[in-house]
Amino acid sequence: MVGLVSPDDAVLEIVGDDAVHRVEGLPGESAPVGLTLALGRLRTLGVTGLRVALPAPGHPLGLSGPPEFNARALDAEEAVVCYGAAFGLVPEVYEAGPEGDVHVEVVWHVLPVREAPPADVPSLGEAERELAEALRDATDVLSRLDVAGSGPVAEAAIDAYRARAERGRKVLAPGYPPRAVRVLELSQRVGVLVSLAYENGHGGAVSASEMVARGAALRPVERTARRAQVAAYNSVVEERERGVR
Repeated sequence: MVGLVSPDDAVLEIVGDDAVHRVEGLPGESAPVGLTLALGRLRTLGVTGLRVALPAPGHPLGLSGPPEFNARALDAEEAVVCYGAAFGLVPEVYEAGPEGDVHVEVVWHVLPVREAPPADVPSLGEAERELAEALRDATDVLSRLDVAGSGPVAEAAIDAYRARAERGRKVLAPGYPPRAVRVLELSQRVGVLVSLAYENGHGGAVSASEMVARGAALRPVERTARRAQVAAYNSVVEERERGVR
């Protein structure tokens, strides 16, 4: 929607390895349509940008209502909210095909949204500061409990993540500010560590109080990392809203 890439290139990046993405409920269309047509139609309806929402139970991150849209977005744990027109899109993912040859199909459902500021989305500067603080605080607790980033499995996963990044993986599309790239990369690294901590079970946290402390340390870090990701993804739209561009 920013105009720095063609609709076809944007669709290729959105679809990735999936088989097909379609959009259902688009105004003026009686049946699902392809993504290229959908992006063009949204533009004619006044959409000039797209915001990402990554809600979780108890945390409607990036949502603005109404309840029906929020409920569907919470079920999917992700959504896209249009900027410039009161529409939102929620993905529904299907797997099809025989075992060993399964492919993914996605249907994006278009729903009306409330034109209001998205919930709990920080600025890039706020997100970067909060992420650094949360990571520092949690690292101290998790190190004492021996549950995060320790052991050969964790080290291998982190090394694999770094290798993917070094191969030139595109973090964000053209046109994003450099700070957004830094914030997103840091939030993704933090997300890897949090996932590893959960996957490793209770690690060295053997007492009930230590397990409670571990969960208390992980939850705010996970929440902060999601907030930072949304801030990074939405930074182009936020800059436009503030008149930076």
